[in-house]
Amino acid sequence: MQRRNFVLATALAATTGAARAQHHLPVAPSSAEPYARLQGGVPHHMTPEQEAQRVTDSPAPAGAPGRWVPRAALPIPRSEMAWATAAQGRMHVVGGYGEGAVNRDYHHIYDPAADRWLDGAPLPRGANHVAVAAEGGRVYALGGFVEQNRSSDANAYVYEIAANRWTAIAPLPRPRGAAAAVVQGGAIHLIGGASEPAAERASVGWHEVYDPQADRWSSRKPLPGARDHVGCIAHNGQIHVIGGRFNTFEYNTELHHVYLPARDTWELRAPLPTARSGHGLVVYRGRLYAMGGEGGFLAGGVPRLARVFGQMESYDPVADSWQRHAPMPTPRHAVGAAVIGDWIYVAGGGAVLGGSVQSAVHEAFTLG
Repeated sequence: MQRRNFVLATALAATTGAARAQHHLPVAPSSAEPYARLQGGVPHHMTPEQEAQRVTDSPAPAGAPGRWVPRAALPIPRSEMAWATAAQGRMHVVGGYGEGAVNRDYHHIYDPAADRWLDGAPLPRGANHVAVAAEGGRVYALGGFVEQNRSSDANAYVYEIAANRWTAIAPLPRPRGAAAAVVQGGAIHLIGGASEPAAERASVGWHEVYDPQADRWSSRKPLPGARDHVGCIAHNGQIHVIGGRFNTFEYNTELHHVYLPARDTWELRAPLPTARSGHGLVVYRGRLYAMGGEGGFLAGGVPRLARVFGQMESYDPVADSWQRHAPMPTPRHAVGAAVIGDWIYVAGGGAVLGGSVQSAVHEAFTLG
């Protein structure tokens, strides 16, 4: 569902203090179960009907296929979490659904050098659909939902990597979840999301910027076409907002907008070949890679036209064009995705349309 993320990855330079602090974090063993049900948190075995939701076909022209390999599974099956890369090229996965609840305070940190997960200090308040960005040895966690797609939150926190500690910062001007956070020019842009997800028109186009030095928020030009569960990334001084949904995954979009900070304006770019929401988006080798996501609708709680996407599509910002690559071996939505070195890591996520089945699956992609 999220994105997913709804959230993004930023590579940071490591400090000696950060390295020392993270080396002493406790190891979090990988889950022996790849899937679990949200209701009760019990292990789950995918049915043929659920596996039929997986789709991988892309209309984009073929690019270099690349390859996927398995990596250490998450400590527990999870989805609807936020993610970021930080010091020493480690991936932080924060909050989300897991173990039968939707407002977990989990903070798992992936160390690719050892192919293992560590336990970081938990979020001060458990939530899902949190927006996360990393900057200057810190990880920022903004907003989210404290119920399942309800009760949007205005709380904001900063995690000091070297100290393994969270601290409250200025709250969001308006509560929301399923927004996208991205660092641009030393400030954190919070874009889109949903304010009252139980309402009919929940998606928002709000665009607010947090100044870490002043601990203050300000407003920028809103995102054209209010939406949530977008893919969002900063690249070459611009912010790309790609895909997402209008209120529900029944109304996914392929829209691709670019924000130009110097002019405080938005422009259109080539649309995403596969309309989706709750997908990951990263910058890798100068291109923007989108993977995963979901689409369809629920009728009386029963999935209809349900799709969980495995497509891997990349955008060339110079040519303003897309191409496809080898799809995810295990299609998922609400994933955590980040680039570390020459690999794209995609961890966890929802295994079926909606939030009923969580995944601990962790796979990595490379063109090498």
